[in-house]
Amino acid sequence: MPETPGNSPVSAVVERLCATVPDYPKPGIVFKDLTPVFADGGALRQVVDSLVCAFAGKFDAVAGVEARGFLLAAAAAYATGTGVITIRKAGKLPRAVYAQSYALEYGQATLELHQDDIPAGTRVLILDDVLATGGTLGAASALLERAGAVVAGVGVVLEIDALAGRDNLAGREVVSLLHV
Repeated sequence: MPETPGNSPVSAVVERLCATVPDYPKPGIVFKDLTPVFADGGALRQVVDSLVCAFAGKFDAVAGVEARGFLLAAAAAYATGTGVITIRKAGKLPRAVYAQSYALEYGQATLELHQDDIPAGTRVLILDDVLATGGTLGAASALLERAGAVVAGVGVVLEIDALAGRDNLAGREVVSLLHV
């Protein structure tokens, strides 16, 4: 079978290092903690290389969603010589922003993006750690498009298939390194 992100050696590394935390942040939620993956230098390199390779030649900048998406986006931007864009939680950015509210699997939240950080037409790859319901990544996509950017794709380390997050990203290229 050819190597794809879902059946490559990187998926085995992610699966081995990922910590599972039951009842976090509230009872009934099973949290997949990827910080042990990011703490392992070789694993982080494999993750970033796999995500960048999947979208090679398709993006001009990388956007990371607060907070773990920042780690991936900064590493990917550095590896590819592109810029990094931060999509933050509400109230963290000092200049004029676009704001987008969305539903989480365990509540509501709002993301913001500076209105003047991205030249119109910039092709942006969005990176985050987990695709759950798709609310966060859908909101990030909407913010980038409001700013005039083109969403080149969405890359995540782990996708929770039972939550059907891809449904909220219909029409977008989505690459997940591991499905659970």
